[in-house]
Amino acid sequence: MERQLETYQKIERSIIKKFRKQLWTPFIVAVKRYELIQAGDKIAVCISGGKDSMLMAKLLQELQRHSEVPFELVYLVMDPGYNEINRQKIESNAALLHIPITVFETNIFDVANNSDKSPCYLCARMRRGHLYKKAQELGCNKVAYAHHKDDLIETAMMSLLYEGRFYAFSPVTHLDRTDLTVIRPLMFVSEADVKGFRNKYQLPVCKNPCPMDGHTRREYVKNLIHTLNMENPGVKDRLFRAVIEGHIDGWPDIEHR
Repeated sequence: MERQLETYQKIERSIIKKFRKQLWTPFIVAVKRYELIQAGDKIAVCISGGKDSMLMAKLLQELQRHSEVPFELVYLVMDPGYNEINRQKIESNAALLHIPITVFETNIFDVANNSDKSPCYLCARMRRGHLYKKAQELGCNKVAYAHHKDDLIETAMMSLLYEGRFYAFSPVTHLDRTDLTVIRPLMFVSEADVKGFRNKYQLPVCKNPCPMDGHTRREYVKNLIHTLNMENPGVKDRLFRAVIEGHIDGWPDIEHR
């Protein structure tokens, strides 16, 4: 009689097999092409509870399990001021997926909501600061963010529209002030494939608790790119190619094929 697999085991198996082309292969391409992980690394895997960060955690977990390169992972959840329901959901989802999270609390939501400055800017800045400080305290030398291919395209478009320059975050960035290196191993994974994976296995995730979610410049640009791609098929792929082949300042100087 065939053994019944638990949810986390089905997910782990499907990452390597059923969704190999959509998820595992582009993940490995990014890791190898940009040399995101070296022997002895201790990586803080930043988890928000959303679909992207939960998937990244499982991908890195699988890589650690099968890789000949030894490295450590710390699954880091920053609580910016979640209500009790959201906090419990993140913890229960992590337990279901067998992700051993480390949670630490901050008062970011309270500070951002009561500030005269832009709450989005302040929230993002404070999140990074708290994450980097905690990563250092835990002895990590790298921080992994779950930015995917669509995030990269949207950032480049926002840079053009609102700043008049061509820029997108690099797959690997060294932060001199903290001596940490930020890596983005999902940069070749599309959001559509992440959603497909989530829907296939009913991956438990948390909705963004930010009150501005869905009403930001990024959301506007996301919808704009979707419209452009519908009217001009292939626009998203061409934008992505322009980014990775664009010799943007701060990007690794390598040949792309």
